[in-house]
Amino acid sequence: MHSFSAYCRLNVTICASNLAVIRAASRKINPKARFDPARRGDRHAYFRAMLNQHDDARALAAWHRL
Repeated sequence: MHSFSAYCRLNVTICASNLAVIRAASRKINPKARFDPARRGDRHAYFRAMLNQHDDARALAAWHRL
């Protein structure tokens, strides 16, 4: 499970699009692992976790009306 701190290190705002989150997350992955076909599932799980954290951050901001 990827933590909220990993999402925070992406340095994206809550108004960023999902594509911007994926691009930022992709830049954080080691280049050797980024293109390794054996790690495709791990990459997708990481991207899904970052998108889930992004959705949670948006929901929290909406709840606090930031």
